[in-house]
Amino acid sequence: MSTHTTVSTLRKDLTSEDVALARRFRALFSLKHLASQSPGPEASSAIEAIAAAFASPSALLKHELAYCLGQTKNAEAVPFLRAVLENKSEDAMCRHEAAEALGALGDLGSVDVMKQMKDDEKESVVVRETCEIAIDRIQWAHSDSKDTETLNPSDFASIDPAPPMPVTSQTPSIPDLQKSLLDTSLPLFQRYRAMFALRDLASPPDLPTAVPAVQALASGFVDPSALFRHEVAFVFGQLSHPASIPALFAVLENATEESMVRHEAAEALGSLGEEPGVEDMLKRFLNDPEQVVRESVVVALDMAEYEKNGEMEYATIPEPVAA
Repeated sequence: MSTHTTVSTLRKDLTSEDVALARRFRALFSLKHLASQSPGPEASSAIEAIAAAFASPSALLKHELAYCLGQTKNAEAVPFLRAVLENKSEDAMCRHEAAEALGALGDLGSVDVMKQMKDDEKESVVVRETCEIAIDRIQWAHSDSKDTETLNPSDFASIDPAPPMPVTSQTPSIPDLQKSLLDTSLPLFQRYRAMFALRDLASPPDLPTAVPAVQALASGFVDPSALFRHEVAFVFGQLSHPASIPALFAVLENATEESMVRHEAAEALGSLGEEPGVEDMLKRFLNDPEQVVRESVVVALDMAEYEKNGEMEYATIPEPVAA
């Protein structure tokens, strides 16, 4: 099966409102893989296929599209992401993810528009805060300090909203990192650097620092910023550490919590689906009043099934078409 045919098949799944959401997510992650290959016609087609799904009414799907485009390292994704960010009628969760993705791509051309949004008091807080971090990340990516800092190798291939704290002669302790994590007087970019440093101290899960680092991260769930709380839940999804389950469940069952935080907690629990009791926890929220939470639970249960089955990759590989 040619790559072109593969992209076409995946695009059809991804953009069809008649296809089950879990299958659309698997198609998306397959397209993300193709879009992340060396620039060329196939990567371009995959990026266009992902962007075509921004027409969907599902805020959850659209926010995931933006995230995936930001992970491609391909500048061809920039115009699609900027269009989402600048669309004031789009869901704030999607616009925030578009800003974060532009930061992940290091797009200097987006700095001016994000500076305007960051300072616009009419903008939603989550968009303003994301623009603040994205600007700092872009400026860091194009700075001398990026080349002079020493960063510990990470177990995670993701392009994060901020790099972890740089390595210094004095290794920061978990309490020191937790202090920076929770210090609301610091720029969000600095606090995120502490967050990702703690993440890296929690992987692999049998490290002696893992459980204390997870506990330090969980303390971030009391932060006043919903954006910050949602990022803690995202990090727990990356870690898939059983010690995070009680904190994630507490977030998910808190009906007064922002839906963007609860949705991320649901998906993080999905990555822990092989742990006893997690699927039952998730099933309790299949009829949640919040659509983005309901949809996240559906995707999380599909992820849990994938974890239990030991599948190689959370993606769809189209079947070859018969001649």
